[in-house]
Amino acid sequence: MSAIVATICSFLHTAKARLTADEKGAAMVEYSIKVAFIAVLVLAAVVILGPRIAALFTSISNAL
Repeated sequence: MSAIVATICSFLHTAKARLTADEKGAAMVEYSIKVAFIAVLVLAAVVILGPRIAALFTSISNAL
């Protein structure tokens, strides 16, 4: 009888731990870091390539 009670208690404890575990916050932080990293990469690309692209369009415009 006590083995059944122990099994039920263990099952309930495990179920409660799974339901109350808050892993959404950790995933949200990871995604936020990824988004920030991508934003920094895009900003760096614009700063580095911006003048070259502007010069390219200017030369095309002048050629027309």
